[in-house]
Amino acid sequence: MGAAVPKQYLRLHGKSLLSHVVQAFQQAQRIDGIAVVVAAHDTEVEEHLGDSIGRRPLVLRVGGATRRDSVLNGLMALRDQPLALADHDRVLVHDAARAGILPGQIDGLIEQLEADPIGGLLALPVVDTVKRVCDGRIVATEDRALLWLAQTPQLFPVGLLQQALERHPEVTDEARAMELEGWHPRVLPGTKGNLKVTVSEDLEWLSRSWEIR
Repeated sequence: MGAAVPKQYLRLHGKSLLSHVVQAFQQAQRIDGIAVVVAAHDTEVEEHLGDSIGRRPLVLRVGGATRRDSVLNGLMALRDQPLALADHDRVLVHDAARAGILPGQIDGLIEQLEADPIGGLLALPVVDTVKRVCDGRIVATEDRALLWLAQTPQLFPVGLLQQALERHPEVTDEARAMELEGWHPRVLPGTKGNLKVTVSEDLEWLSRSWEIR
């Protein structure tokens, strides 16, 4: 981003990205508790939760070097916290940079995966032609009908997810860890508005889309 602050604290329509995300989960009907995982040295998080409504999130200062580390540390901490998660409980993992998530999407994901023993995630089907490139030259064209862009939230049983993350430290998202364990998470359609803010243009696009929605 090239920003002076971590991107979860960038402002969007008067509030930080993190604050928007927390409020979406607070407004969802089927969420029992919310935990925000941050680095041990994070001194900003509390001020960004001050204007959140409803139940105040539990702040866990156990963030690690990677997403996998932070999620695993958070799960382990929640075993001993007031939420006292058990193996059969379901957890949704969401990226604070995806500020466009809506409460209805959260509730919809939970409802559609309620009877699924494995879990799943939101994702977008690929609509562009996808090229595999090596040394600057095309070596193959992928079948886009089989390709989806993973988003969050990603919902899984606590026990299965913790085991998968412990065994596969190299993964970049929770669904990949589950895949490597031999599970096949379900994919449900997401929306373009649930994009991950990665570069400044993403924040500008999200701001404009909110103005017209």
